[in-house]
Order: sequence, then C-alpha cells, then structure tokens
Amino acid sequence: MIQKPDRKEGCKTSTMTDRNITTEETSSAFVASPEPLYGSFVFGVALTFATRVLMLAGVFIAGVIVARSLGPEGFGTFAVLNVTVALALQVGSAGLPSANTYFIARDRKVLAPIWANAILFGLVVGVLLTIVVVAIAWLKPTLFGGVSVRLVSIAAASIPFQLLTLLGLNVLLAMDRIRQLNLFDSLAPALALLNAVVVLIILRGSLLTLVAANTAAAAILSLVLVLVLGRALKRQQQPDIHLLKEMLAYGVKFYISIMAGAIIFRADLLIVNHFRGEAEAGVYAVASQVSFLLLMLPGVIATLLFPRVASSQDQSGEFAVQVTRHTSLIMLATCVAAAAGSFILPLVYGARFSDATMQLLILLPGVLLMGLESVLVQHFTGTGLPCTIAIFWIITLLINVGSNLLVVPVYGARGAARTSSISYALVFTLVTVYFCIKTGRRPAEIFLLRGAELKSLVKSIRWSTSPTRVPR
Repeated sequence: MIQKPDRKEGCKTSTMTDRNITTEETSSAFVASPEPLYGSFVFGVALTFATRVLMLAGVFIAGVIVARSLGPEGFGTFAVLNVTVALALQVGSAGLPSANTYFIARDRKVLAPIWANAILFGLVVGVLLTIVVVAIAWLKPTLFGGVSVRLVSIAAASIPFQLLTLLGLNVLLAMDRIRQLNLFDSLAPALALLNAVVVLIILRGSLLTLVAANTAAAAILSLVLVLVLGRALKRQQQPDIHLLKEMLAYGVKFYISIMAGAIIFRADLLIVNHFRGEAEAGVYAVASQVSFLLLMLPGVIATLLFPRVASSQDQSGEFAVQVTRHTSLIMLATCVAAAAGSFILPLVYGARFSDATMQLLILLPGVLLMGLESVLVQHFTGTGLPCTIAIFWIITLLINVGSNLLVVPVYGARGAARTSSISYALVFTLVTVYFCIKTGRRPAEIFLLRGAELKSLVKSIRWSTSPTRVPR
C-alpha cells in the first residue's frame, strides 16, 4: 500500500527520527546525507555540479556557434523553438516527474509500477502535446512571430521523447543512481553541441537541418534510457492506473508551481519576440541563457536535497536550512563574478549583442534570490508541498505576465529583465516569510553562515589548496 502524503499545512505531529542529521553531527551542510538510503550528499553535489559545468560549456559553445552562424534572427528563432518545447514539457508533465521522485523516495517498493506508468504517460501525453503545439502554430502563427510552422512541427516532434527522458531522470534521482543520472543528463547538451558543429560548421547546413538533428538525438537518447532502466529493474511491470491517478492527484500541486515557474522563466522571451522582433529576442536570449546557467548550482543542490527531505520527512527544516546557508554564500560569490564577466558577452557573441550586458546586470539581483528560494523551498516540496506554495507562484505569475505585457512594448528586453528580477524577488520573499512562520526561524538563521560553519569552510579551503597535502 502507498502511504498517502499528509496534505495538512503546518503539521506539528511528525517528529524527527534518528535518520535525520543534526547540527551537532556536522558543521557543514555538505558533509552527509540525513538519510542512509542515499549516498554522500557532498559527493552527489560535487559530481552533479561538475557534470553541469561540462554541460554549461557545451550549451555555451553551441549557443555561440548558432549565434555566429545564423545571427541574431536565427538565434532568436532557435531560442523560441527551444522555449516552446520546454514550455510544452512543463505544462504537459502534470507534476508527474516530481511525484515520481516523491513517491519512490517514500517507498521504493513502488519503483517498478511507477516506471511503467511513466512510459505510458510519456508516450500518450507527449504525442498529444505535439499535436497541440503544431495546431497552435498553424492556427495562430502570429504567436510565434516569424517562425514557420514547419520548424515548429519538427521541434515539437521531440516532445514525447524529451518527456520520457525527463520522467526517467527523476526515477534515477529517486533510486540514487547519481552517476547514471548525470550521464544521461549530460548527453542531451553534448549531442546538441555535436549537431551544431556538424550541421553548421562542417556541412554549412541550415537552421531546419539543425532542428531536425536535435529532434533525432532526443529520440535516440530517450530510447537508450528506457532500455537502461528496464535492465536496472530486472523485471517487467504492467502500468498501475490506480497508482497513476493517485500520483497525478498529488502531483497537481507540483504541476501548478512548476508550470507557473516555467512560464515566468520562459514567457518573457516569447513576449519580447512578439512585440520587439527576433533580433531583440536573440539578444535577450543570451542574457536569459546566462542567468539560467547561474542557477545551475542551486538547482543541483535543490535536486539532490528533495528526495532526502521526502525520505526523512523532517518538519523542522534543519537540514534544508543548513544547505540554504551554504548556498547563500556560494550564490553571492557567483553573482558578483557574473557581474564582472558580463562585459565580455559582446566580445564572445558579437557587437550586435552589446545590450546583453545591461540586461544580465538587471537580472542578477533576482537570480541571486531565486537561487536561494529554489533550495529553501525543498523543505516544503519534500514534506507534502502545501497548497500555499502553489498560490505564491500563481500570484507571481499573474504579476509577471501582466507586467511584461505592459512594459515590453515600451521598454523592450530591458523591461522584461526588470520584470523578471522583480518577480524572482517576490516569490523568494513569499516563500521565506512562510518558512519563518512555519518553523519559527529567523532570516539570519536561514541565510547567514554560523561562526563554526564559516571556520570549517575556511579550514576546508585551506586544506584543499595546501601544497603539503599533495604527495611528492
């Protein structure tokens, strides 16, 4: 039997078990996992972040190749296609990827039927999403600016495969198969880079050929992942429709938050493209892409934190707070470095992308706060996700889209950057205040490293950089 998640907000009845980590057991949030079913938290974060850095390099180089080869117009069209597919995946996933992780983390006995359900869901819903996207492009072509229906159709054909891959990656996360998770996660940008090099540099091909190659790569990757997970489970399992319905009912709260967040992150580019054209959208795509890359590390930390919180059901939020304090220092340093490095963007992408520097500088304050929110909110996603969090995202979404529709036609991409930064700050404030109310903690306790933690961190850095530790 599946243990139903507690839907009551602010439940005080749960108590911490001996599996939970305590402040006395570690002076650093990156020392150990609070749940013995999972491997080392520090190893998982280090491995996943190293993989994401390589992925970042691949995405960055591929973006430069596309921008240099196709110009702002072509790069803007390519970005619009990618954003369209990403939005379709987020809208159509119905929160099932996160629900997969949550249910498996709580009870690994349901692993086999959950994966069977994921295959059924990915194929059926993925095909329906493809049909919907193509129909919208055919009936309302103005929504995509100057992007042709043919390009949209080819890109949309990858949706079933990308949805299946997304579901599979969340199953690997719940299984604590971190090495396999990182391998498959890194293959997507690696194949995208390979396609960009072969199609645009070697073959001197068109954007159409590049999009088709990326769709084929997505199909191959998803099929390989299905085979790997099938061998890992060692036994076939029929879909459990009753379990699927139960998970979808639970996942609707994830769905609302994820969908709202996806629209906030992605819709501004579509709005810029609609009102200001492909060239300005191409420049804004560069600034947005860099801001998303800066959120990579807190995203890694949040990803690995989620199943651990779900498994331990720690209502006090102790481990989540420890991790958030360390993330605060890391994100502050990252954003300061990004501000200094923003001035090289025109040198890398070309003079026509000069305004990307100012757009990124406007986005950075919001990026800092969004990174912290993405980690802290895992306390709620791992303990049942109260409906209040979904309401916070809905409020932020309405303000974000409404503001963009008013600001972008007048102020263009810079206006979109300002609106996004303010929206990120808003959802951070709402989640932080709610967390303080529910746990009784103060903001300083959540975001500022304690003296012992700071000393331990400095000592670790000195040890790691000391030449005496390297054997002669």
